[in-house]
Amino acid sequence: MTTPDSGRPETGSRVGESERGGEKPRSGRWKDAAAGLSFALLGFWVTARMWRNPADGIRDNRTDMAQFEWMMAHGARVVTELAYPFSSDRMNVPDSVNLMANTSVLSVSLPMVPITLLFGTRAAFLVFLTFGMIATATAWYFVLSRVLVGSRGPAWLGATFCAYAPAMVSHANAHPNIVSQFVVPLIIWRTLRLTEPGRWLPNGVLLALVIVWQAFLNLEILLMTAIGLGVMVVALAIGRPELRRRARTFLAGLGVAAAVSAVLLAYPLHVQFTGPGAYHGLSWLIRGYSTDLASFVAYARESLAGDARSAAGLAKNPTEENAFFGWPLVILVAALVWWLRRNAVVVGLAVLGLIFALLSLGREIRFDRRATGIPGPWAALEDLPLLHSVVPTRWALAITPIIGLLLAYGAERIRELAASHPDRRPQVRFATVTVLAMALVPVLPTPLPTKRLEPTPEFVTSGAWRPYLAGGRSVVTLPLPDTEYPDPLRWSAQTRLEMPIARGYFLGPDTRPGRGRIALFTAPPRATSSLIGTISRSGEVPPVTEQARREAVQDLRYWRAGVVVLGPHEHSDALRTSMTELTDVEPTYIGGLWVWDVRPLTG
Repeated sequence: MTTPDSGRPETGSRVGESERGGEKPRSGRWKDAAAGLSFALLGFWVTARMWRNPADGIRDNRTDMAQFEWMMAHGARVVTELAYPFSSDRMNVPDSVNLMANTSVLSVSLPMVPITLLFGTRAAFLVFLTFGMIATATAWYFVLSRVLVGSRGPAWLGATFCAYAPAMVSHANAHPNIVSQFVVPLIIWRTLRLTEPGRWLPNGVLLALVIVWQAFLNLEILLMTAIGLGVMVVALAIGRPELRRRARTFLAGLGVAAAVSAVLLAYPLHVQFTGPGAYHGLSWLIRGYSTDLASFVAYARESLAGDARSAAGLAKNPTEENAFFGWPLVILVAALVWWLRRNAVVVGLAVLGLIFALLSLGREIRFDRRATGIPGPWAALEDLPLLHSVVPTRWALAITPIIGLLLAYGAERIRELAASHPDRRPQVRFATVTVLAMALVPVLPTPLPTKRLEPTPEFVTSGAWRPYLAGGRSVVTLPLPDTEYPDPLRWSAQTRLEMPIARGYFLGPDTRPGRGRIALFTAPPRATSSLIGTISRSGEVPPVTEQARREAVQDLRYWRAGVVVLGPHEHSDALRTSMTELTDVEPTYIGGLWVWDVRPLTG
């Protein structure tokens, strides 16, 4: 490791404040406790509205929230029923869902089974989201204070930004797998330990275990971490020639990590890329999600200085505001890089941040909501294997920990300056606090906006659906679940997936001829699903033909439908009329839902 001023090697593998600043161990423990408390307060601040009103959901992303509730229920089912972990037939009946190709979050859902069983899937989701941010800040604080920087104050600053920067708060809109980046600093820590003489084997195994842990949390973050570490290793090899003598030990440990993780992940990755439900890249639309160049100096809608109007159009949706650092912070980071330019670590971080920023611009650079016609570097890479499944704007998300590290290194350098010039310490501290406040106060997080969720119908909670599903049948909901209507996933989750549903919200292959198995956010359309989708959006009832009736019966048989249900919806009258005409079955109102018993039609 290096100190940020000159890049000189440290004398020990772990540098604490007691060694560098004469701090007493008891004082250090109090600072650790204060840091942990501040991380917890920020985590509960961001999610405060959901803790205060448990019936509320995330306003800007109810769909992903429902999906993660379903995933938490799947984790509980794996433990309690020994269900197959990598796919499930509880959604998208009869075709199942490839969960390795989706966000299965098994590394969190399995340990959290007691919470899911005791308090329900919505509570499990909220705990996952809140404590994911807290754990991320805590892990970064540990690695920064004990390994990378060695001082608690700078480590607290960097860790807080890594966990609660605007991009992280944006993804807190129902992306707990992305804000839960607590494994990333552990991967960095274990990678650095590979140079430890004589311990290449155990260190390699430990690195492999944290890699596997992250693989079952979010593979996209793992890919970015691997690329980032690769760039940093090259930068250190160039900037610090004396480190090359440790190359043999490092490479030996890295080989062990690669071999062990490959063995442990071979089957899950086989399922993900070649198993049933595997897809070949994201759709062209999603692969077009890019970072607007102007967003780097703008403020996010959930930042103290931001609002929805100023952020609108600079990102595809409130969940993908991956840049939004603001002018003051961009200027501060540029100044820090110039000031610490003799440090190979800082230079490597700056180069890495620039690479990620360029990749995030997508296939065509946009500025202030308008296309410039200038191709971005991503245009030459987006069709490559693995990369065709990356949302390009998320490369900007990887800039957040880079800035957090730079802030920590800069604060540590200022701490050293203040220590070496005690007569100017008050002026140095005043200037530091002023500059940091100008750059960071505007990006402080605000609580996530929430919205009251429709309560789960009594038909679901009472188990009244059970007689209809005997013999392996499913529930068909109106509308059918997709990106606009996720409620059936939440209903199924609250039954611990005992209630299987037709179709769903997930990533699956488009199996229609000529579509190349590109990912869809639901199952491929069928005649009846397309008809119901049109009615749910327009509220208009089209003429029901004999062909439409035959197709409806065929689709209900395909879905193994035992019952069709309709809950509260703005176009419920149109949907009820259409389904009645399609099936010639009169519905019954049971437990808050209109219910069609279609067992006589499906056999």
